[in-house]
Amino acid sequence: MWPKLPQRMCLQDSFWSRFLRMGVWAPPRLLELAVQSLLQNEALAIAALEELPIELFPPLFTAAFAGRHTQAVKAMVQAWPFPCLPLGALMKDHQPHLETFQAALDGLDVLLAQEVRPRRWKLQVLDLRRNAHQDFWTVWSGIKVSMCSLLEPEPAQPMQKRRRVEGSMAGLKPARAPVEVLVDLCLKEDTLDETLSCLLKKAKQWRGLLRLRCQKLRIFAMPVQGIRSILKVVQLDSVQDLEVNCTWKLATLGRFVLHLGHMGNLRRLLLSNIHVLPHTAADQEERCVGQLTAQFLNLPHLQELYLDSISFLEGRLHQVLRCLKTPLETLSITNCLISDSDLMYLSQCPSVGLLKDLSLSGVSLTSLNLEPLQVLIERTSATLQDLDLDECGIMDSQFSALLPSLSRCSQLTTFSFCGNPISMAVLESLLQHTVGLSRLSHVLYPAPLESYEDVRGTLHLGRLAQLHARLRQLLCESGRPGMVWFSASPCPHCGDRTFYDPEPLLCPCCMPA
Repeated sequence: MWPKLPQRMCLQDSFWSRFLRMGVWAPPRLLELAVQSLLQNEALAIAALEELPIELFPPLFTAAFAGRHTQAVKAMVQAWPFPCLPLGALMKDHQPHLETFQAALDGLDVLLAQEVRPRRWKLQVLDLRRNAHQDFWTVWSGIKVSMCSLLEPEPAQPMQKRRRVEGSMAGLKPARAPVEVLVDLCLKEDTLDETLSCLLKKAKQWRGLLRLRCQKLRIFAMPVQGIRSILKVVQLDSVQDLEVNCTWKLATLGRFVLHLGHMGNLRRLLLSNIHVLPHTAADQEERCVGQLTAQFLNLPHLQELYLDSISFLEGRLHQVLRCLKTPLETLSITNCLISDSDLMYLSQCPSVGLLKDLSLSGVSLTSLNLEPLQVLIERTSATLQDLDLDECGIMDSQFSALLPSLSRCSQLTTFSFCGNPISMAVLESLLQHTVGLSRLSHVLYPAPLESYEDVRGTLHLGRLAQLHARLRQLLCESGRPGMVWFSASPCPHCGDRTFYDPEPLLCPCCMPA
């Protein structure tokens, strides 16, 4: 049965008081009235949980959490009638008060402390990810009609009081069932966020019973010792997306990579700003690189690899790629130095034959033989969708040699090669080679050499507009007027890109005050 409402909060009085205040026909829904009534007396709300229909749990929890009714939040976590509590989606809309979040964790405490699991205990997963299960709370407020199956309650009679079975084991489930907590971690300060600190404390307290699972892990500028301490309470096999954006010495990375080897379900890995000290002994450097690459043998599901500003990569690309066990979908090597031998190995590597995304942005190719790159583009022509050769210093003759390979990339959708000294004649040749690629929709090209006024790189905007108009005309004549060509060049003031189509889309420092 439905819980009785307090006399002072009868439906009729509430209805007419709101009607008179607003002066319009906007009565509250019965669901809203029931929730408001219960939370006016927190003890009543807690006492009603045993008989509360499951339909009322989500709206009541939302109101209790937003209103900082800590005791109600704690009690509702213990009585939650669904396998999953998507608290993160709720925290996204209602910035949590620390005491309220602590109350939710205290509710888990009560559950985990029980020697024998009660039959009414349904909660299996506490999901703290902000972008997961976005529909759950609106579904149960009556706004939407679909719901993730993970959140569906077990078949039950919600309008009937749950019967207690005394003196037998009929109402009990196996003892000490663990609860999983799903969270995306971003480690970027010397001191942790207070909510994260509370969570880590609980995970250490209930090790084995409270399993901290982290799908996305971001690491920014945190001492490696602190990182290792946190990762001790994380189920490392749950990590699928890892970014290490720390300015680390290679030796520091060596202290971290042992954790990497335990992330057996990793699908995306980004390593950035790893440098070698000038006086590092060669054998020590070799040992550290070997420690890193050996861990790739333990990553059978890796699909995306991003290496940015890695100072030890030159001459060692084969050491990194040969340890990969499965074909990559994305390979991004940016702002690194590589050699001819690296490029040669890259063109032959078994793990890159099915690439969808390839980026060599910021890799100087001016003095390298680009025949291996041509071979690589041909190898991946059936799968390659995005190609980024920005700021590579590619000259006209080198670029022209790549065009036949580019013309075979039937799946290519985006091609960017800004920051390369290319002439208008080569741009026109590129258009001719790629106009038949039906999926190619965006080309981001550098301002051609003819649009500069002098060797200092001063752009003549009128000349650039004329050249851009010429390309647009050629696209129309070729039957591809919908293909978007943008010119981009670095701003002389801040270095950010300024786009032209055909008028300049200036960066903020060039805008009038």
